Amino acid sequence: MKLTYDVNDKPGFAKTLVFAFQQLLAILAATIAVPAIIGNGMSTSAALFGAGVGTIVYLLFTQFKSPVFLGSSFAFIGSMFAAFAGGVSMSLGYLGLILGAAFAGLVYVILAIIVKVSGVNWINKLMPAVVIGPTVAIIGLSLAGNAVGDLTTGKVFGADGAQLASPYICLICGLVTLFVTMLCSVYGKKMFKMIPFIIGICAGYVLALILTLIGNSAGIDALKVIDFSAFSNMKWYPDFTFLTAFKGGYEFGEAGSMGAYIGTIAAAYVPVAFVVFAEHIADHKNLSSIIEKDLLENPGLHRTLLGDGVGSMVGAFFGGCPNTTYGESVGCVAISGNASVVTILTTAVLAIVSSFLAPFVTVLATIPNCVMGGVCVALYGFIAVSGLKMIQNVDLNDNRNLFVVSVILIAGIGGLSVSFGSVTITSVACALILGIVTNLILKKKEA
Repeated sequence: MKLTYDVNDKPGFAKTLVFAFQQLLAILAATIAVPAIIGNGMSTSAALFGAGVGTIVYLLFTQFKSPVFLGSSFAFIGSMFAAFAGGVSMSLGYLGLILGAAFAGLVYVILAIIVKVSGVNWINKLMPAVVIGPTVAIIGLSLAGNAVGDLTTGKVFGADGAQLASPYICLICGLVTLFVTMLCSVYGKKMFKMIPFIIGICAGYVLALILTLIGNSAGIDALKVIDFSAFSNMKWYPDFTFLTAFKGGYEFGEAGSMGAYIGTIAAAYVPVAFVVFAEHIADHKNLSSIIEKDLLENPGLHRTLLGDGVGSMVGAFFGGCPNTTYGESVGCVAISGNASVVTILTTAVLAIVSSFLAPFVTVLATIPNCVMGGVCVALYGFIAVSGLKMIQNVDLNDNRNLFVVSVILIAGIGGLSVSFGSVTITSVACALILGIVTNLILKKKEA
């Protein structure tokens, strides 16, 4: 894939700020969605701050060689609910979030040590292109439902919880965003070609704003796409997780409940960390194919794991959410052709600074789902296509390869997932595991 800016390239200061803002827009919705889903007073600004700090930690561990942003991980949502629920006559709440992230990070540290000692050749043999290619494609395809669902969703809801804006009005805003993004990426000149998301989101937002203002003045609910009530509930500073966690006031139950609670947290977080490990490899294989540098070799999988693990611990300390490498960030690199790690660093700093700028964060939070859905159609599509490109040189006339690819695609698209209590092995992880097993069973005999 042709890159305008390679990993070590440094765009001008003004350009870097613009590119960083585009990355921020790409990761914003998902990053602040996790604390919004968890509730319990979690701060979206703190999650944004934690993502920024976690990304800087990741960049330090990877020696500034891996251009990807870390954001709040959806895989740990069930684990975070378990941390709040307690279930053994006590709950440590926010302190449980920090403790859980520490357990997950410890898993990454142990895996990093194993990889450092044993190398990565076994991973390449276990996950060749015929396995990792369709798995990467599944990462994009598994998100397709989210993107399509967002296309018809606005921000304004009535007292009964029903959406006021017409789904067709939302769809128009989303499609305008998508087509403006595509036109800028394909036909844009110079900078316009490199910032298609900013232009597309601005176009969709302006249209949604005009329709909402008309709807408010004329009393037409169907046109009310943007919710401005968020400005009346602005928090002017992030509520950092560690500040709330260390206030104390916890009520301990019967003897031994502390140990039981810690065991509950470990059981909720540790297995999920192993699941995310599989997705970690897929993400870095995908990014490697885009920048044409094997990140598992240089800086090394042990460094990316340490960066991800320690970044998650630091991110959760501030924002409560363990972090993970974001497919949206990888897709942004692919579409814009900008793999400059300086851009990712600037995005991290921008996330940290903007978390203290309440009006700025609130404006970004008012971007309708349909507008972000239009962008995500392109982002998730690029992830899927980049995975399919990995199997271009795989011989699909060989039934062995054909079965491996088929099993992964069907299991992933079909949404195969397995749950054990509060732990869920995602469809991506299930598809990858099934693909690995199929490939090993059908592995060609050595000559």
